Amino acid sequence: MSDLVDSLLSFIEVSPTPYHCARTAAGRLDAAGFTEIAATESIPPGAGSYYRIDGGSIIAWSHGGSANRFTVLGAHTDSPNLRIRVNADIQSAGWNQLGVEVYGGVLLNSWLDRELGLAGRVTYADGTILFHDNRPLLRIPQLAIHLDRKIRENGLKLDPQAHLNPVWSLEGDTGSFLGYLAEQTGLPVDSILAWDVMAFDTQKPVRFGRNGDMIAAARIDNQLSSFAATEAITQIQHDPIGESREAIAVLALFDHEEVGSQSSTGAAGAALPNVLERIGASAGWDRTTYLEALSRSYVVSADCAHATHPNYVDRHEPDHRIAINSGVVVKRNANQRYASDALSETPFRMACAAADVPVQTYVHRNDLPCGSTIGPATAAELGVRTVDVGAPQLAMHSIREMCGVEDVGHLTKALASVLRIA
Repeated sequence: MSDLVDSLLSFIEVSPTPYHCARTAAGRLDAAGFTEIAATESIPPGAGSYYRIDGGSIIAWSHGGSANRFTVLGAHTDSPNLRIRVNADIQSAGWNQLGVEVYGGVLLNSWLDRELGLAGRVTYADGTILFHDNRPLLRIPQLAIHLDRKIRENGLKLDPQAHLNPVWSLEGDTGSFLGYLAEQTGLPVDSILAWDVMAFDTQKPVRFGRNGDMIAAARIDNQLSSFAATEAITQIQHDPIGESREAIAVLALFDHEEVGSQSSTGAAGAALPNVLERIGASAGWDRTTYLEALSRSYVVSADCAHATHPNYVDRHEPDHRIAINSGVVVKRNANQRYASDALSETPFRMACAAADVPVQTYVHRNDLPCGSTIGPATAAELGVRTVDVGAPQLAMHSIREMCGVEDVGHLTKALASVLRIA
């Protein structure tokens, strides 16, 4: 367990953006014997283990050669954060700042008074360069209480347009953000065409608590699930029954879940259906055989779940308490914000029982709007039975979230068991 947790902490630390997360997963797949295939390349026929990567998305599969269906582990690589605007440079009151755009459902207050780094991708005529600058470059200073005397009565109120631009140097520094990107990538300024850059917390992931049984880190939602799903598909590479497995094992890590999944690399797009059909074609299936395989297939959508908060117990459904370090969570919602139903939940519970993994059930309160996952989008795109599951956590969408040490193993074991028996 300790090695697995350390591996997760390392995974998160080197993955400050979805693009880095996909590449980190690719590195682990490489080590397990997978081979990268470009989207424009044909998939070799027969058995094999491959992956294709597209920005912050990666799809991998392991084909034993005699399969007649797919078992898909899905998760997402993106997290709510602050992204640098195209015209980034701002000057105000003697400070040089960067203009930011809010991405996803950010808990804005959690980004105040923290040292932030920068990471992302930069494009030029010949390709793309990823960079990761872990230096403490930026800070969003909170207004002193002496200048906001009513904060205790009225609470903190942040205008995302006016109050979130971080400072990064003092007046007199003539360096531009474009110049900074040139320094980070080694490219001439005039060769840089575009970029996707985001801020991140430079504080490292850690174990914490009196007994060291909890984890504090950025991007637990949803890099914990991305890590566990990647770990699961690499583990089954060593199974002696690999060649006779009836299901093609698939890993699908998508970008843009936090903003609705509607993109070329999101779960609501055509990326996964296209890859699955191409896998089927490489196995010699015609269109009818492929559609029949989908009808036998199974998808597990893994995304972190809400643990019951000790200070806000009233915000949770009272008959569905969720505890950290007490097992994986199956998410149910009658209004299809989660894709789980009785038929899709049953194979997952059977897989957990086979792996001796405890299971909890999450149901949202009727009087609060429920979030969603890639589950409903994937189920709708493929027409495949889908279950929504996850590891419990607190502080979801904060710059620094928390979860339980034991649940890293619970989720990984559960997902590996799904690939073995579902």
